[in-house]
Amino acid sequence: MNRRELMTGLMALGLGGGGVAHAQTPPIGRPAIAARRYTSPAVEAVIVKMRKAIGDPKLRALFETCYPNTLDTTVEMGEVDGKPDAFVITGDIEALWLRDSSAQVWPYLPLAKNDKALKVLFHGLIQRQARSILIDPYANAFLKDPAAMTTLSWSIGDMTTMKPGVAERKWEIDSLCYPIRLAHGYLKATRDRTPFDDTWRQAMQTVLRTLREQQRKENPGSYVFQRTAEAPTETLALKGYGNPTKKVGLIHSGFRPSDDACTYPFLIPSNHFAVVSLRQLGAMSETTGLDANFAHDCLALAAEVETALKAHGLIDDCKGGRIWAYEVDGFGNALFMDDANVPSLLALPYLSAMATDDPVYRVTRAAVWSDRNPYFFKGAAGEGIGGPHEGLRLIWPMSLMMRILTSQDDAEIRASLQILKTADASTGFMHEAFDQDNPAVFTRAWFAWANSLFGETILDLHSRKPHLLA
Repeated sequence: MNRRELMTGLMALGLGGGGVAHAQTPPIGRPAIAARRYTSPAVEAVIVKMRKAIGDPKLRALFETCYPNTLDTTVEMGEVDGKPDAFVITGDIEALWLRDSSAQVWPYLPLAKNDKALKVLFHGLIQRQARSILIDPYANAFLKDPAAMTTLSWSIGDMTTMKPGVAERKWEIDSLCYPIRLAHGYLKATRDRTPFDDTWRQAMQTVLRTLREQQRKENPGSYVFQRTAEAPTETLALKGYGNPTKKVGLIHSGFRPSDDACTYPFLIPSNHFAVVSLRQLGAMSETTGLDANFAHDCLALAAEVETALKAHGLIDDCKGGRIWAYEVDGFGNALFMDDANVPSLLALPYLSAMATDDPVYRVTRAAVWSDRNPYFFKGAAGEGIGGPHEGLRLIWPMSLMMRILTSQDDAEIRASLQILKTADASTGFMHEAFDQDNPAVFTRAWFAWANSLFGETILDLHSRKPHLLA
């Protein structure tokens, strides 16, 4: 049984993933103080402050349970070579995803400068991610024990080079971008250079080398992946290399941030994310002990990918304009859709890839939030974007949060908040996805990334548009 089958089965049974039986359950609330895995005085102070700022009782309760959920339930601290080590699981899966772990702690970054506990957490996670990248830069998820072989049932038989410490080995561009985003954000917020040691620098050199290799200019590279599974999105075509491409300077991705296989290997949102991340890495190189040549190489690759994006990533919008494709192959073939997982087309401004008022983004944004996108769903419970990972009719709350984070429209934000208020199905937490007509049918009751992003969304509104919360 693979991950998709596990979660679908839980949803159908009403176990772990939710179910109609839980529809009227009151909010669960936070674990007892003694049962919380990690605490931060600064986070607790924000919760107290926001109790006064959020007028709606349901939104207030959701914020109070979701915002600290990563700290409460997913952090395991330790030491490696006398330095902090933070292993942050996704929630219901006992593994650390480079993407998820970065996103889960992101809302706490603004507090880290003045909170020693958070500094230790970020130091430990930045170091853990660096060591993970050095185990295998092509892996997306890792085990706590770097000497153990995968315990994930759906990964055990994968036809790829599985190394000790690796939980799953799906090559996703964003897996290497998120640790850069986290490191850059931490340095900017705190000016603390402590986490950036020789191990981290070696990991960043590996990141640059891997992104270059996946341009595949000279050869197909070393990465191959195949899996025996019923869903075709669980494996890669053509002996594990993925579908063919014309080598145009874009970076190949085997899988999307949903962990689903790409149709066309040039995943446009992830290439945009790579441009941003490479520029961030170049900008912080001198401060973190990486030399000028490394910074130059980062910026040169970013410029090359950006040029290729403009040349190959835009398609007709069927109305005389241009929009960003979701995936292309360099031969002129393109796929238009969007997936709720980030990076997505909807999330491009959130990742600092472009401004929210960029004309092409505005047209693209309207298209992905419409029936032009085959994974845009609308029903009695609300509207939003899902994706192939869980299937048709299932809206991801993450898409509604991203809509809010990229919006200046009060009416649009209010409408999205209203859907989110009922999307929890009275559990008190955000889920991976819910049925377009019935929020009580949902997947993943414990999905920490969605909880963290909800907290981040509410704090963003408190900063930009406090009247919408009052």
